[in-house]
Amino acid sequence: MAALALDVLCVGHASFDQVFSVPHHPLPDEKLFAEGLVLCGGGPAANAAVQGARLGVRTGFSGYLGTDVFGEAHLRELLAFGVDVRGVIRGNSPTPLSTVLVKPGGARSLVNFKGETKALPQDAIDYRDIQARVLLFDGHEPGLSESLVTRPVPKVLDAGSLHEGTRRLMGAVDHLVASEKFAREWLGRDDPSTALEALSQWAPVVVITLGARGLIWRRDGCEGSLPAPRVNAVDTTGAGDAFHGAYAAGLATQRPWEELLCLASVAGAACCEALGARPGLPSLERVETLMSAFVSGDNEGLSC
Repeated sequence: MAALALDVLCVGHASFDQVFSVPHHPLPDEKLFAEGLVLCGGGPAANAAVQGARLGVRTGFSGYLGTDVFGEAHLRELLAFGVDVRGVIRGNSPTPLSTVLVKPGGARSLVNFKGETKALPQDAIDYRDIQARVLLFDGHEPGLSESLVTRPVPKVLDAGSLHEGTRRLMGAVDHLVASEKFAREWLGRDDPSTALEALSQWAPVVVITLGARGLIWRRDGCEGSLPAPRVNAVDTTGAGDAFHGAYAAGLATQRPWEELLCLASVAGAACCEALGARPGLPSLERVETLMSAFVSGDNEGLSC
């Protein structure tokens, strides 16, 4: 097999999503009728790979997909978006399945089913013929990720929540991009500013995303903040995945720090404009349009 050269390789979780739009959260014993339904691929690393591809960079996804109908559908979807799948392992264990209930205003609840599907062992994939300018991990395949962490390229951790995988990888990456939930779970209390300072002992660059309140960051002895772009939020599912995918794409294309944060923030916000994570991942044209309006605003806190 010829060597594969990618801009971004995303390693981690892939699922298949059933996204229902509902008028409210179901009450006990209530039968609720959905107002909308989207069936699509999902998962943090898989969504990040698609987001990068939508922004015009060469991306690959590496992780597990079952040979069931959900795995087949997801694989076809990745290929249709132009994501390289040579790092995908197929098997008889089920493809993880997520059911997402999206309420008015974009808030959502999620139920995930993995069955007996386990994380892949470190030697499951031979990466010698797969090269990438940037590596993105979501922590759900810690073994695969640890086989790549010694590579001399920028490495990003999508720290969405605190679990075994994110614990194992948080000190081995260059960019620790964490959710507010991760920061709260890791610190033991809700204090993003203190968490930012503490997490900076683990990685050279730390970003904590705060949803509609934007983000805070620390890098090279400097720190700052950035507000969130304003959009009409329909569904917040996948906003973090879009942020991480765009962040990695920005690193691969060597965007300046200020532009990189704006790119990721705009992609994450734009993802909220549609029902379902995968359908919401914005195109390069949409991101550039939103960035033009966003960067023209008063965005203090981007530089020292």
